[in-house]
Amino acid sequence: MTAPNPPSEPWATKTGSLDPKGPLTGSQDPGRPLTSPQDPKPPLTRSTASTANPSSLRLKSAIFRQSRQKSWERLDELVTRLDSKGLKSLSATEAMDLPLLYQTAVSSLSLARHMVLDNSLVAYLENLVLRGHLAVYGPRRTLNEVGRDFFARDFPRAVRALKLPLLIAFLAFFSGVAAGFFQVQADETSFYSIVDDSIAQNRGPKSSVESLRNSVYSPWSGFEKSFIVFAGYLFRHNSFIAFLCFGLGFALGVPTVILLFQNGQMVGAFFAIHYAKGLGLDFFAWLAIHGVTEISAILIAGAAGIGVAERIFLPGERTRRENLAKEGPTVAAAMVGAVFMLMIAGILEGGFRQYFGSIFPRLLVAALTLYGWLYYFLSFGHEDEG
Repeated sequence: MTAPNPPSEPWATKTGSLDPKGPLTGSQDPGRPLTSPQDPKPPLTRSTASTANPSSLRLKSAIFRQSRQKSWERLDELVTRLDSKGLKSLSATEAMDLPLLYQTAVSSLSLARHMVLDNSLVAYLENLVLRGHLAVYGPRRTLNEVGRDFFARDFPRAVRALKLPLLIAFLAFFSGVAAGFFQVQADETSFYSIVDDSIAQNRGPKSSVESLRNSVYSPWSGFEKSFIVFAGYLFRHNSFIAFLCFGLGFALGVPTVILLFQNGQMVGAFFAIHYAKGLGLDFFAWLAIHGVTEISAILIAGAAGIGVAERIFLPGERTRRENLAKEGPTVAAAMVGAVFMLMIAGILEGGFRQYFGSIFPRLLVAALTLYGWLYYFLSFGHEDEG
């Protein structure tokens, strides 16, 4: 069986050139069909593929590939460079050639499927066309640009969009702080019902002033243990609490509010036992150096969870699904940003808290971080906000 000549593409010349501007020559008159009139048989189709000779299919694939191989390789080279180095790596001519080469590959894939060529060639073209489509029509932002836009615009906007949920989270947490403080002051044994033994770590109302002071001013354990081991542990623990606050938002947000209240209650209980021993300011400075960032992140995660509940159970004029689809990216951005804040909090708590062994530098760092976060959330991301 002699392999029929493959149908020519609309812009191909008689010699198989891929010049999109080349004239039609020879038998390729615009009024004639694209298949040659000398072909003894029509092109192979899927209905006749099962009876075809495998060697004939390989020959057809080789002929089909011969006139188009260079354009495919050129498209592959441009797409690979675009993926690794960005659009700036292409010259003006290459940028103009890219969509033409992509269209050529699309046409080649269509013909390859129609002619039922070998599967490896079709698979190669499908992969090349997919990559070409992403290069031509996909987003033009690199990973660095996505990260920059997230922190410079998306995250602060998401936090500002959660004003009411953030207020609820703030009230829930600090109501717990007040409740825990006054509860332990009224009955110091209630400390043990509020704080678990694993968290108390031998601290309680019966602890001596010296033991509480030693816990507040324990010596710095060195760079590796402070910034890597301990900071990593704190990040995992705090991230678990943050994700719990966020995930519980799907249950009407009530568990999120309760969890925030309970965490605030533990902080209040700890403050009460230190205050009773005359170490109230020491404990406050010990907590504030990392607590400004850590508690803020927990509150943002809680606000994101409450925001999910609000968008599910108070969808307004939209359906719940439509509301989640539209507002979901906002709460997701807030949650992702809160995780990055917890990374910073872990470094401050694990490394710098014990490095600064007195009240003033700890309060100074706390004041600077508070000012920095307020400035960031109130000032960034206002461009084109609407």
